[in-house]
Amino acid sequence: MFTLARRRVRTAALALSAVAALVLSATTATGATGAPAAPTPAKQGPTSVAYIEVNNNSMLNVGKYTLADGGGNAFDVAVIFAANINYDTASKTAYLHFNENVQRVLDNAATQIRPLQQKGIKVLLSVLGNHQGAGFANFPSQQAASAFAEQLSDTVAEYGLDGVDFDDEYAEYGNNGTAQPNDSSFVHLVTALRANMPDKVISLYNIGPAATRLSYGGVDISGTFDYAWNPYYGTWQVPGIALPKAQLSPAAVEIGRTSQNTAAGLARRTVDEGYGVYLTYNLDGSDRSADVSAFTRELYGSEAVYTP
Repeated sequence: MFTLARRRVRTAALALSAVAALVLSATTATGATGAPAAPTPAKQGPTSVAYIEVNNNSMLNVGKYTLADGGGNAFDVAVIFAANINYDTASKTAYLHFNENVQRVLDNAATQIRPLQQKGIKVLLSVLGNHQGAGFANFPSQQAASAFAEQLSDTVAEYGLDGVDFDDEYAEYGNNGTAQPNDSSFVHLVTALRANMPDKVISLYNIGPAATRLSYGGVDISGTFDYAWNPYYGTWQVPGIALPKAQLSPAAVEIGRTSQNTAAGLARRTVDEGYGVYLTYNLDGSDRSADVSAFTRELYGSEAVYTP
């Protein structure tokens, strides 16, 4: 995988936010393996998401932050960043690819993924373009889109993941003789994926040609997504997708790069305007409790505690 650091960059919970958070932080959560997870203190407020660059950082970092007031998880969703959609020039087909670091996380799910799930944290796999011309928006047929959807759902089942995140960047449509984006491709892909995994999470990093092609042939997949979020870190931008506020994150921050004041302001606005998700990127292995507390104070009325 060729990955780039993406720098695009009050205490009373609102009813919409509470609904989204309680789905992911239930006190009787069940892990992806089917075994009961350890009871997790419930919290009210927006669902908080952490993308982890596994080329450099551990997924376990997400589970090291809890709320000082009540002990709930600071983060509700952890995203493995990232698998790739690659292109086989011989067969002229797209396929799902894992670099050695993503593969290591998946192969060691018992120690890298299950501990988070046992805390009640959902673990998603992000899928990203890889400069080879293959993307979510240029499958040549419904059959090709469905075949890739099957690769995704098989991966979720094999490794006990909680869902898939789509990030339509770096595809470089047209490379290797591939087609330009079409209107049907992403609709077919997401429709097939939802049919394959009706109870799993599908999220949208709201960028790229796929994100603007959500309707085809009378089918609109907007409501198929569980979440959609702003891809530009340090900014506020409401995703242009027809989902309830409880499922949207207009706020996006890069931990350690977005200032604590900005992170706090975006979190405050999230609550004040009734949105149900708060997106973060690039949580590393350092003690980032000051950065995390900047937004947890606004989202949940509590400092974040870091436990190595």
